[in-house]
Amino acid sequence: MLRLLHTADVHLGARHTDLGERAAVLRERQFVAFRASIDVAIAEKVDLFLVAGDLFDSNTQPRRSVERVAAELARLAAASIRSVVIPGTHDVYDGASIYRSYDLAALAGADVGGISGATAGGWVNVLTTDRPEVVFPSLDAIVYGRVFATKRASVSPLAGLDARSETRASWRIAMVHGALAIPGRTDSDEVVFTQEEIAATGLDYLALGHWHSALEGRAGGVTYAYPGAPEPVALDQGGAGQVLLVTLEERGGRRVVTVEPRRVGKTIIEKFELDAGGLRTQPELIDRLARRADPDLVLDVRLTGLFPDDLDLDIDEVERALAPSFLRFRLRDESIPASPGGLDAPPDTVVGAFVRDMQARIAQLEFEAGSEAAAGAGAAAAGVIPPAERLAEMREVLRLGRHLLEGREVTL
Repeated sequence: MLRLLHTADVHLGARHTDLGERAAVLRERQFVAFRASIDVAIAEKVDLFLVAGDLFDSNTQPRRSVERVAAELARLAAASIRSVVIPGTHDVYDGASIYRSYDLAALAGADVGGISGATAGGWVNVLTTDRPEVVFPSLDAIVYGRVFATKRASVSPLAGLDARSETRASWRIAMVHGALAIPGRTDSDEVVFTQEEIAATGLDYLALGHWHSALEGRAGGVTYAYPGAPEPVALDQGGAGQVLLVTLEERGGRRVVTVEPRRVGKTIIEKFELDAGGLRTQPELIDRLARRADPDLVLDVRLTGLFPDDLDLDIDEVERALAPSFLRFRLRDESIPASPGGLDAPPDTVVGAFVRDMQARIAQLEFEAGSEAAAGAGAAAAGVIPPAERLAEMREVLRLGRHLLEGREVTL
């Protein structure tokens, strides 16, 4: 049996320039999630800790940040857990690579464990174009790192990889930072590979990075997975917040790979729609949303439906009032305006004809309502809907009808 802890896309040191004063909060959350990943690896007594690219958000990081990472990798080494890291597309292995500037193994105080050989595995291992694989004899495992010296790859990272003929170790694992090919969606990505290429590798497990939401799949006999970011890199990303505990074992002569998610991130991202038609006042809206207050919650609310004629709402005021109650709060008004763009539709159009007809009916009802009020008549007592009530209905018909005729979706 071989047990792995697989993470990727930690993006330590991300600037988050769009978050203002909250940027430092999210940066620290990302490091805390990385530390939590180390905690899980130690608690689960895994054999290998894999980081499939973009451990750092860029190649420009202060030494202190690199030292913090090295200290966490040293904790793994102290627990007899070996780590393998590959560069990604943010911390790409180019001439200015952070992995050229700093020796993670040396900073972690980890030597090669007394094992000799260019590909022999120590406690901390960074795979690059110069060191494309590492063998762990004590684990009977080999890890291939398919890495490029440029951000954009001219060929698939899996090109030419066939682990079926491997004789140095029984368990065969590869690490790639790139996108699974999805026609029309990932064609222009920097590093792309296909399901067919995965199947042809003969691997036991392919540890992927690059997508910030988790995904697990199987191609041929190869299990592959994206763990997603351990903490959201942007506050509109769902599917993040976890690492993957991977178990590879022999069962009845068959190789079985089990992938289990483990939660390490604290941030919760929630998006929902709110029908503006049901709102009466701004304070009521603020009070309603404040009940969901949570310092770990990113709340993204969209107002939909028809905006009430009598609702006085200032989006900026609502966001300022609620911002302290959440990690981040955003309110977007995507409702249909109360009055559709004025009532001066061209007379030679269907909309224009409809507006003129409804305006004439409304004018007649306004006259009748005024006459009834002046005369003190009691039409309602005779079972007839009073002109004042029909007038309100006609005004709503005019509003809704014009929205529909102009192609807007209206939920009644």
